[in-house]
Amino acid sequence: MKIDINYGPLTSLLGTWSGASGMDVAPEPDGPDQNPYYEILAYTPVGDVENAESQTLATVHYRQIVRRKSNDEVFHDESGYWMWDEDAGLIMHSLTIPRGVCLLAGGKDQHSDSSADTTILEVAASLDDSNWKIIQSPFMRENASTQSFHHKITVKGNQMHYAETTVVNIYDKAFEHTDENTLIKQD
Repeated sequence: MKIDINYGPLTSLLGTWSGASGMDVAPEPDGPDQNPYYEILAYTPVGDVENAESQTLATVHYRQIVRRKSNDEVFHDESGYWMWDEDAGLIMHSLTIPRGVCLLAGGKDQHSDSSADTTILEVAASLDDSNWKIIQSPFMRENASTQSFHHKITVKGNQMHYAETTVVNIYDKAFEHTDENTLIKQD
């Protein structure tokens, strides 16, 4: 791994973060289910990745482990990559969850307001987007189909806040499954 990689707006993510004020609003047959949670979110630098000798992506790997406060059990385990294409001004976020769902979300680089020490990353994907897609197993497509995904992270100093909305068709209706938390950088 090169030491001189310019991670641009991804730089503020690097490190390990923890937060205990999370709220997951998930679908259940009889209505929304609210689950308070805590989590550890670790971002590690990968370096740059070259595609077809003409695109260079600054790449960061992450792993997110989320536990319910009610029983301390893991209910969400996610891993993936954040990528920054400086030349195209794009942020990309690929993720996989062990439910048979993966996606590639993207958005324009809003970069950071260095004077305010703030970075905003915002990406989205949907089934009908020709660039930013969702892939899911046949079971998930037939029983809990993910229609769209929107994720926004705001980092200010050693504090990160994220809000995520995943629209899922489940129990014969569309449901906005949301997750939101504020985390503090640990290292």
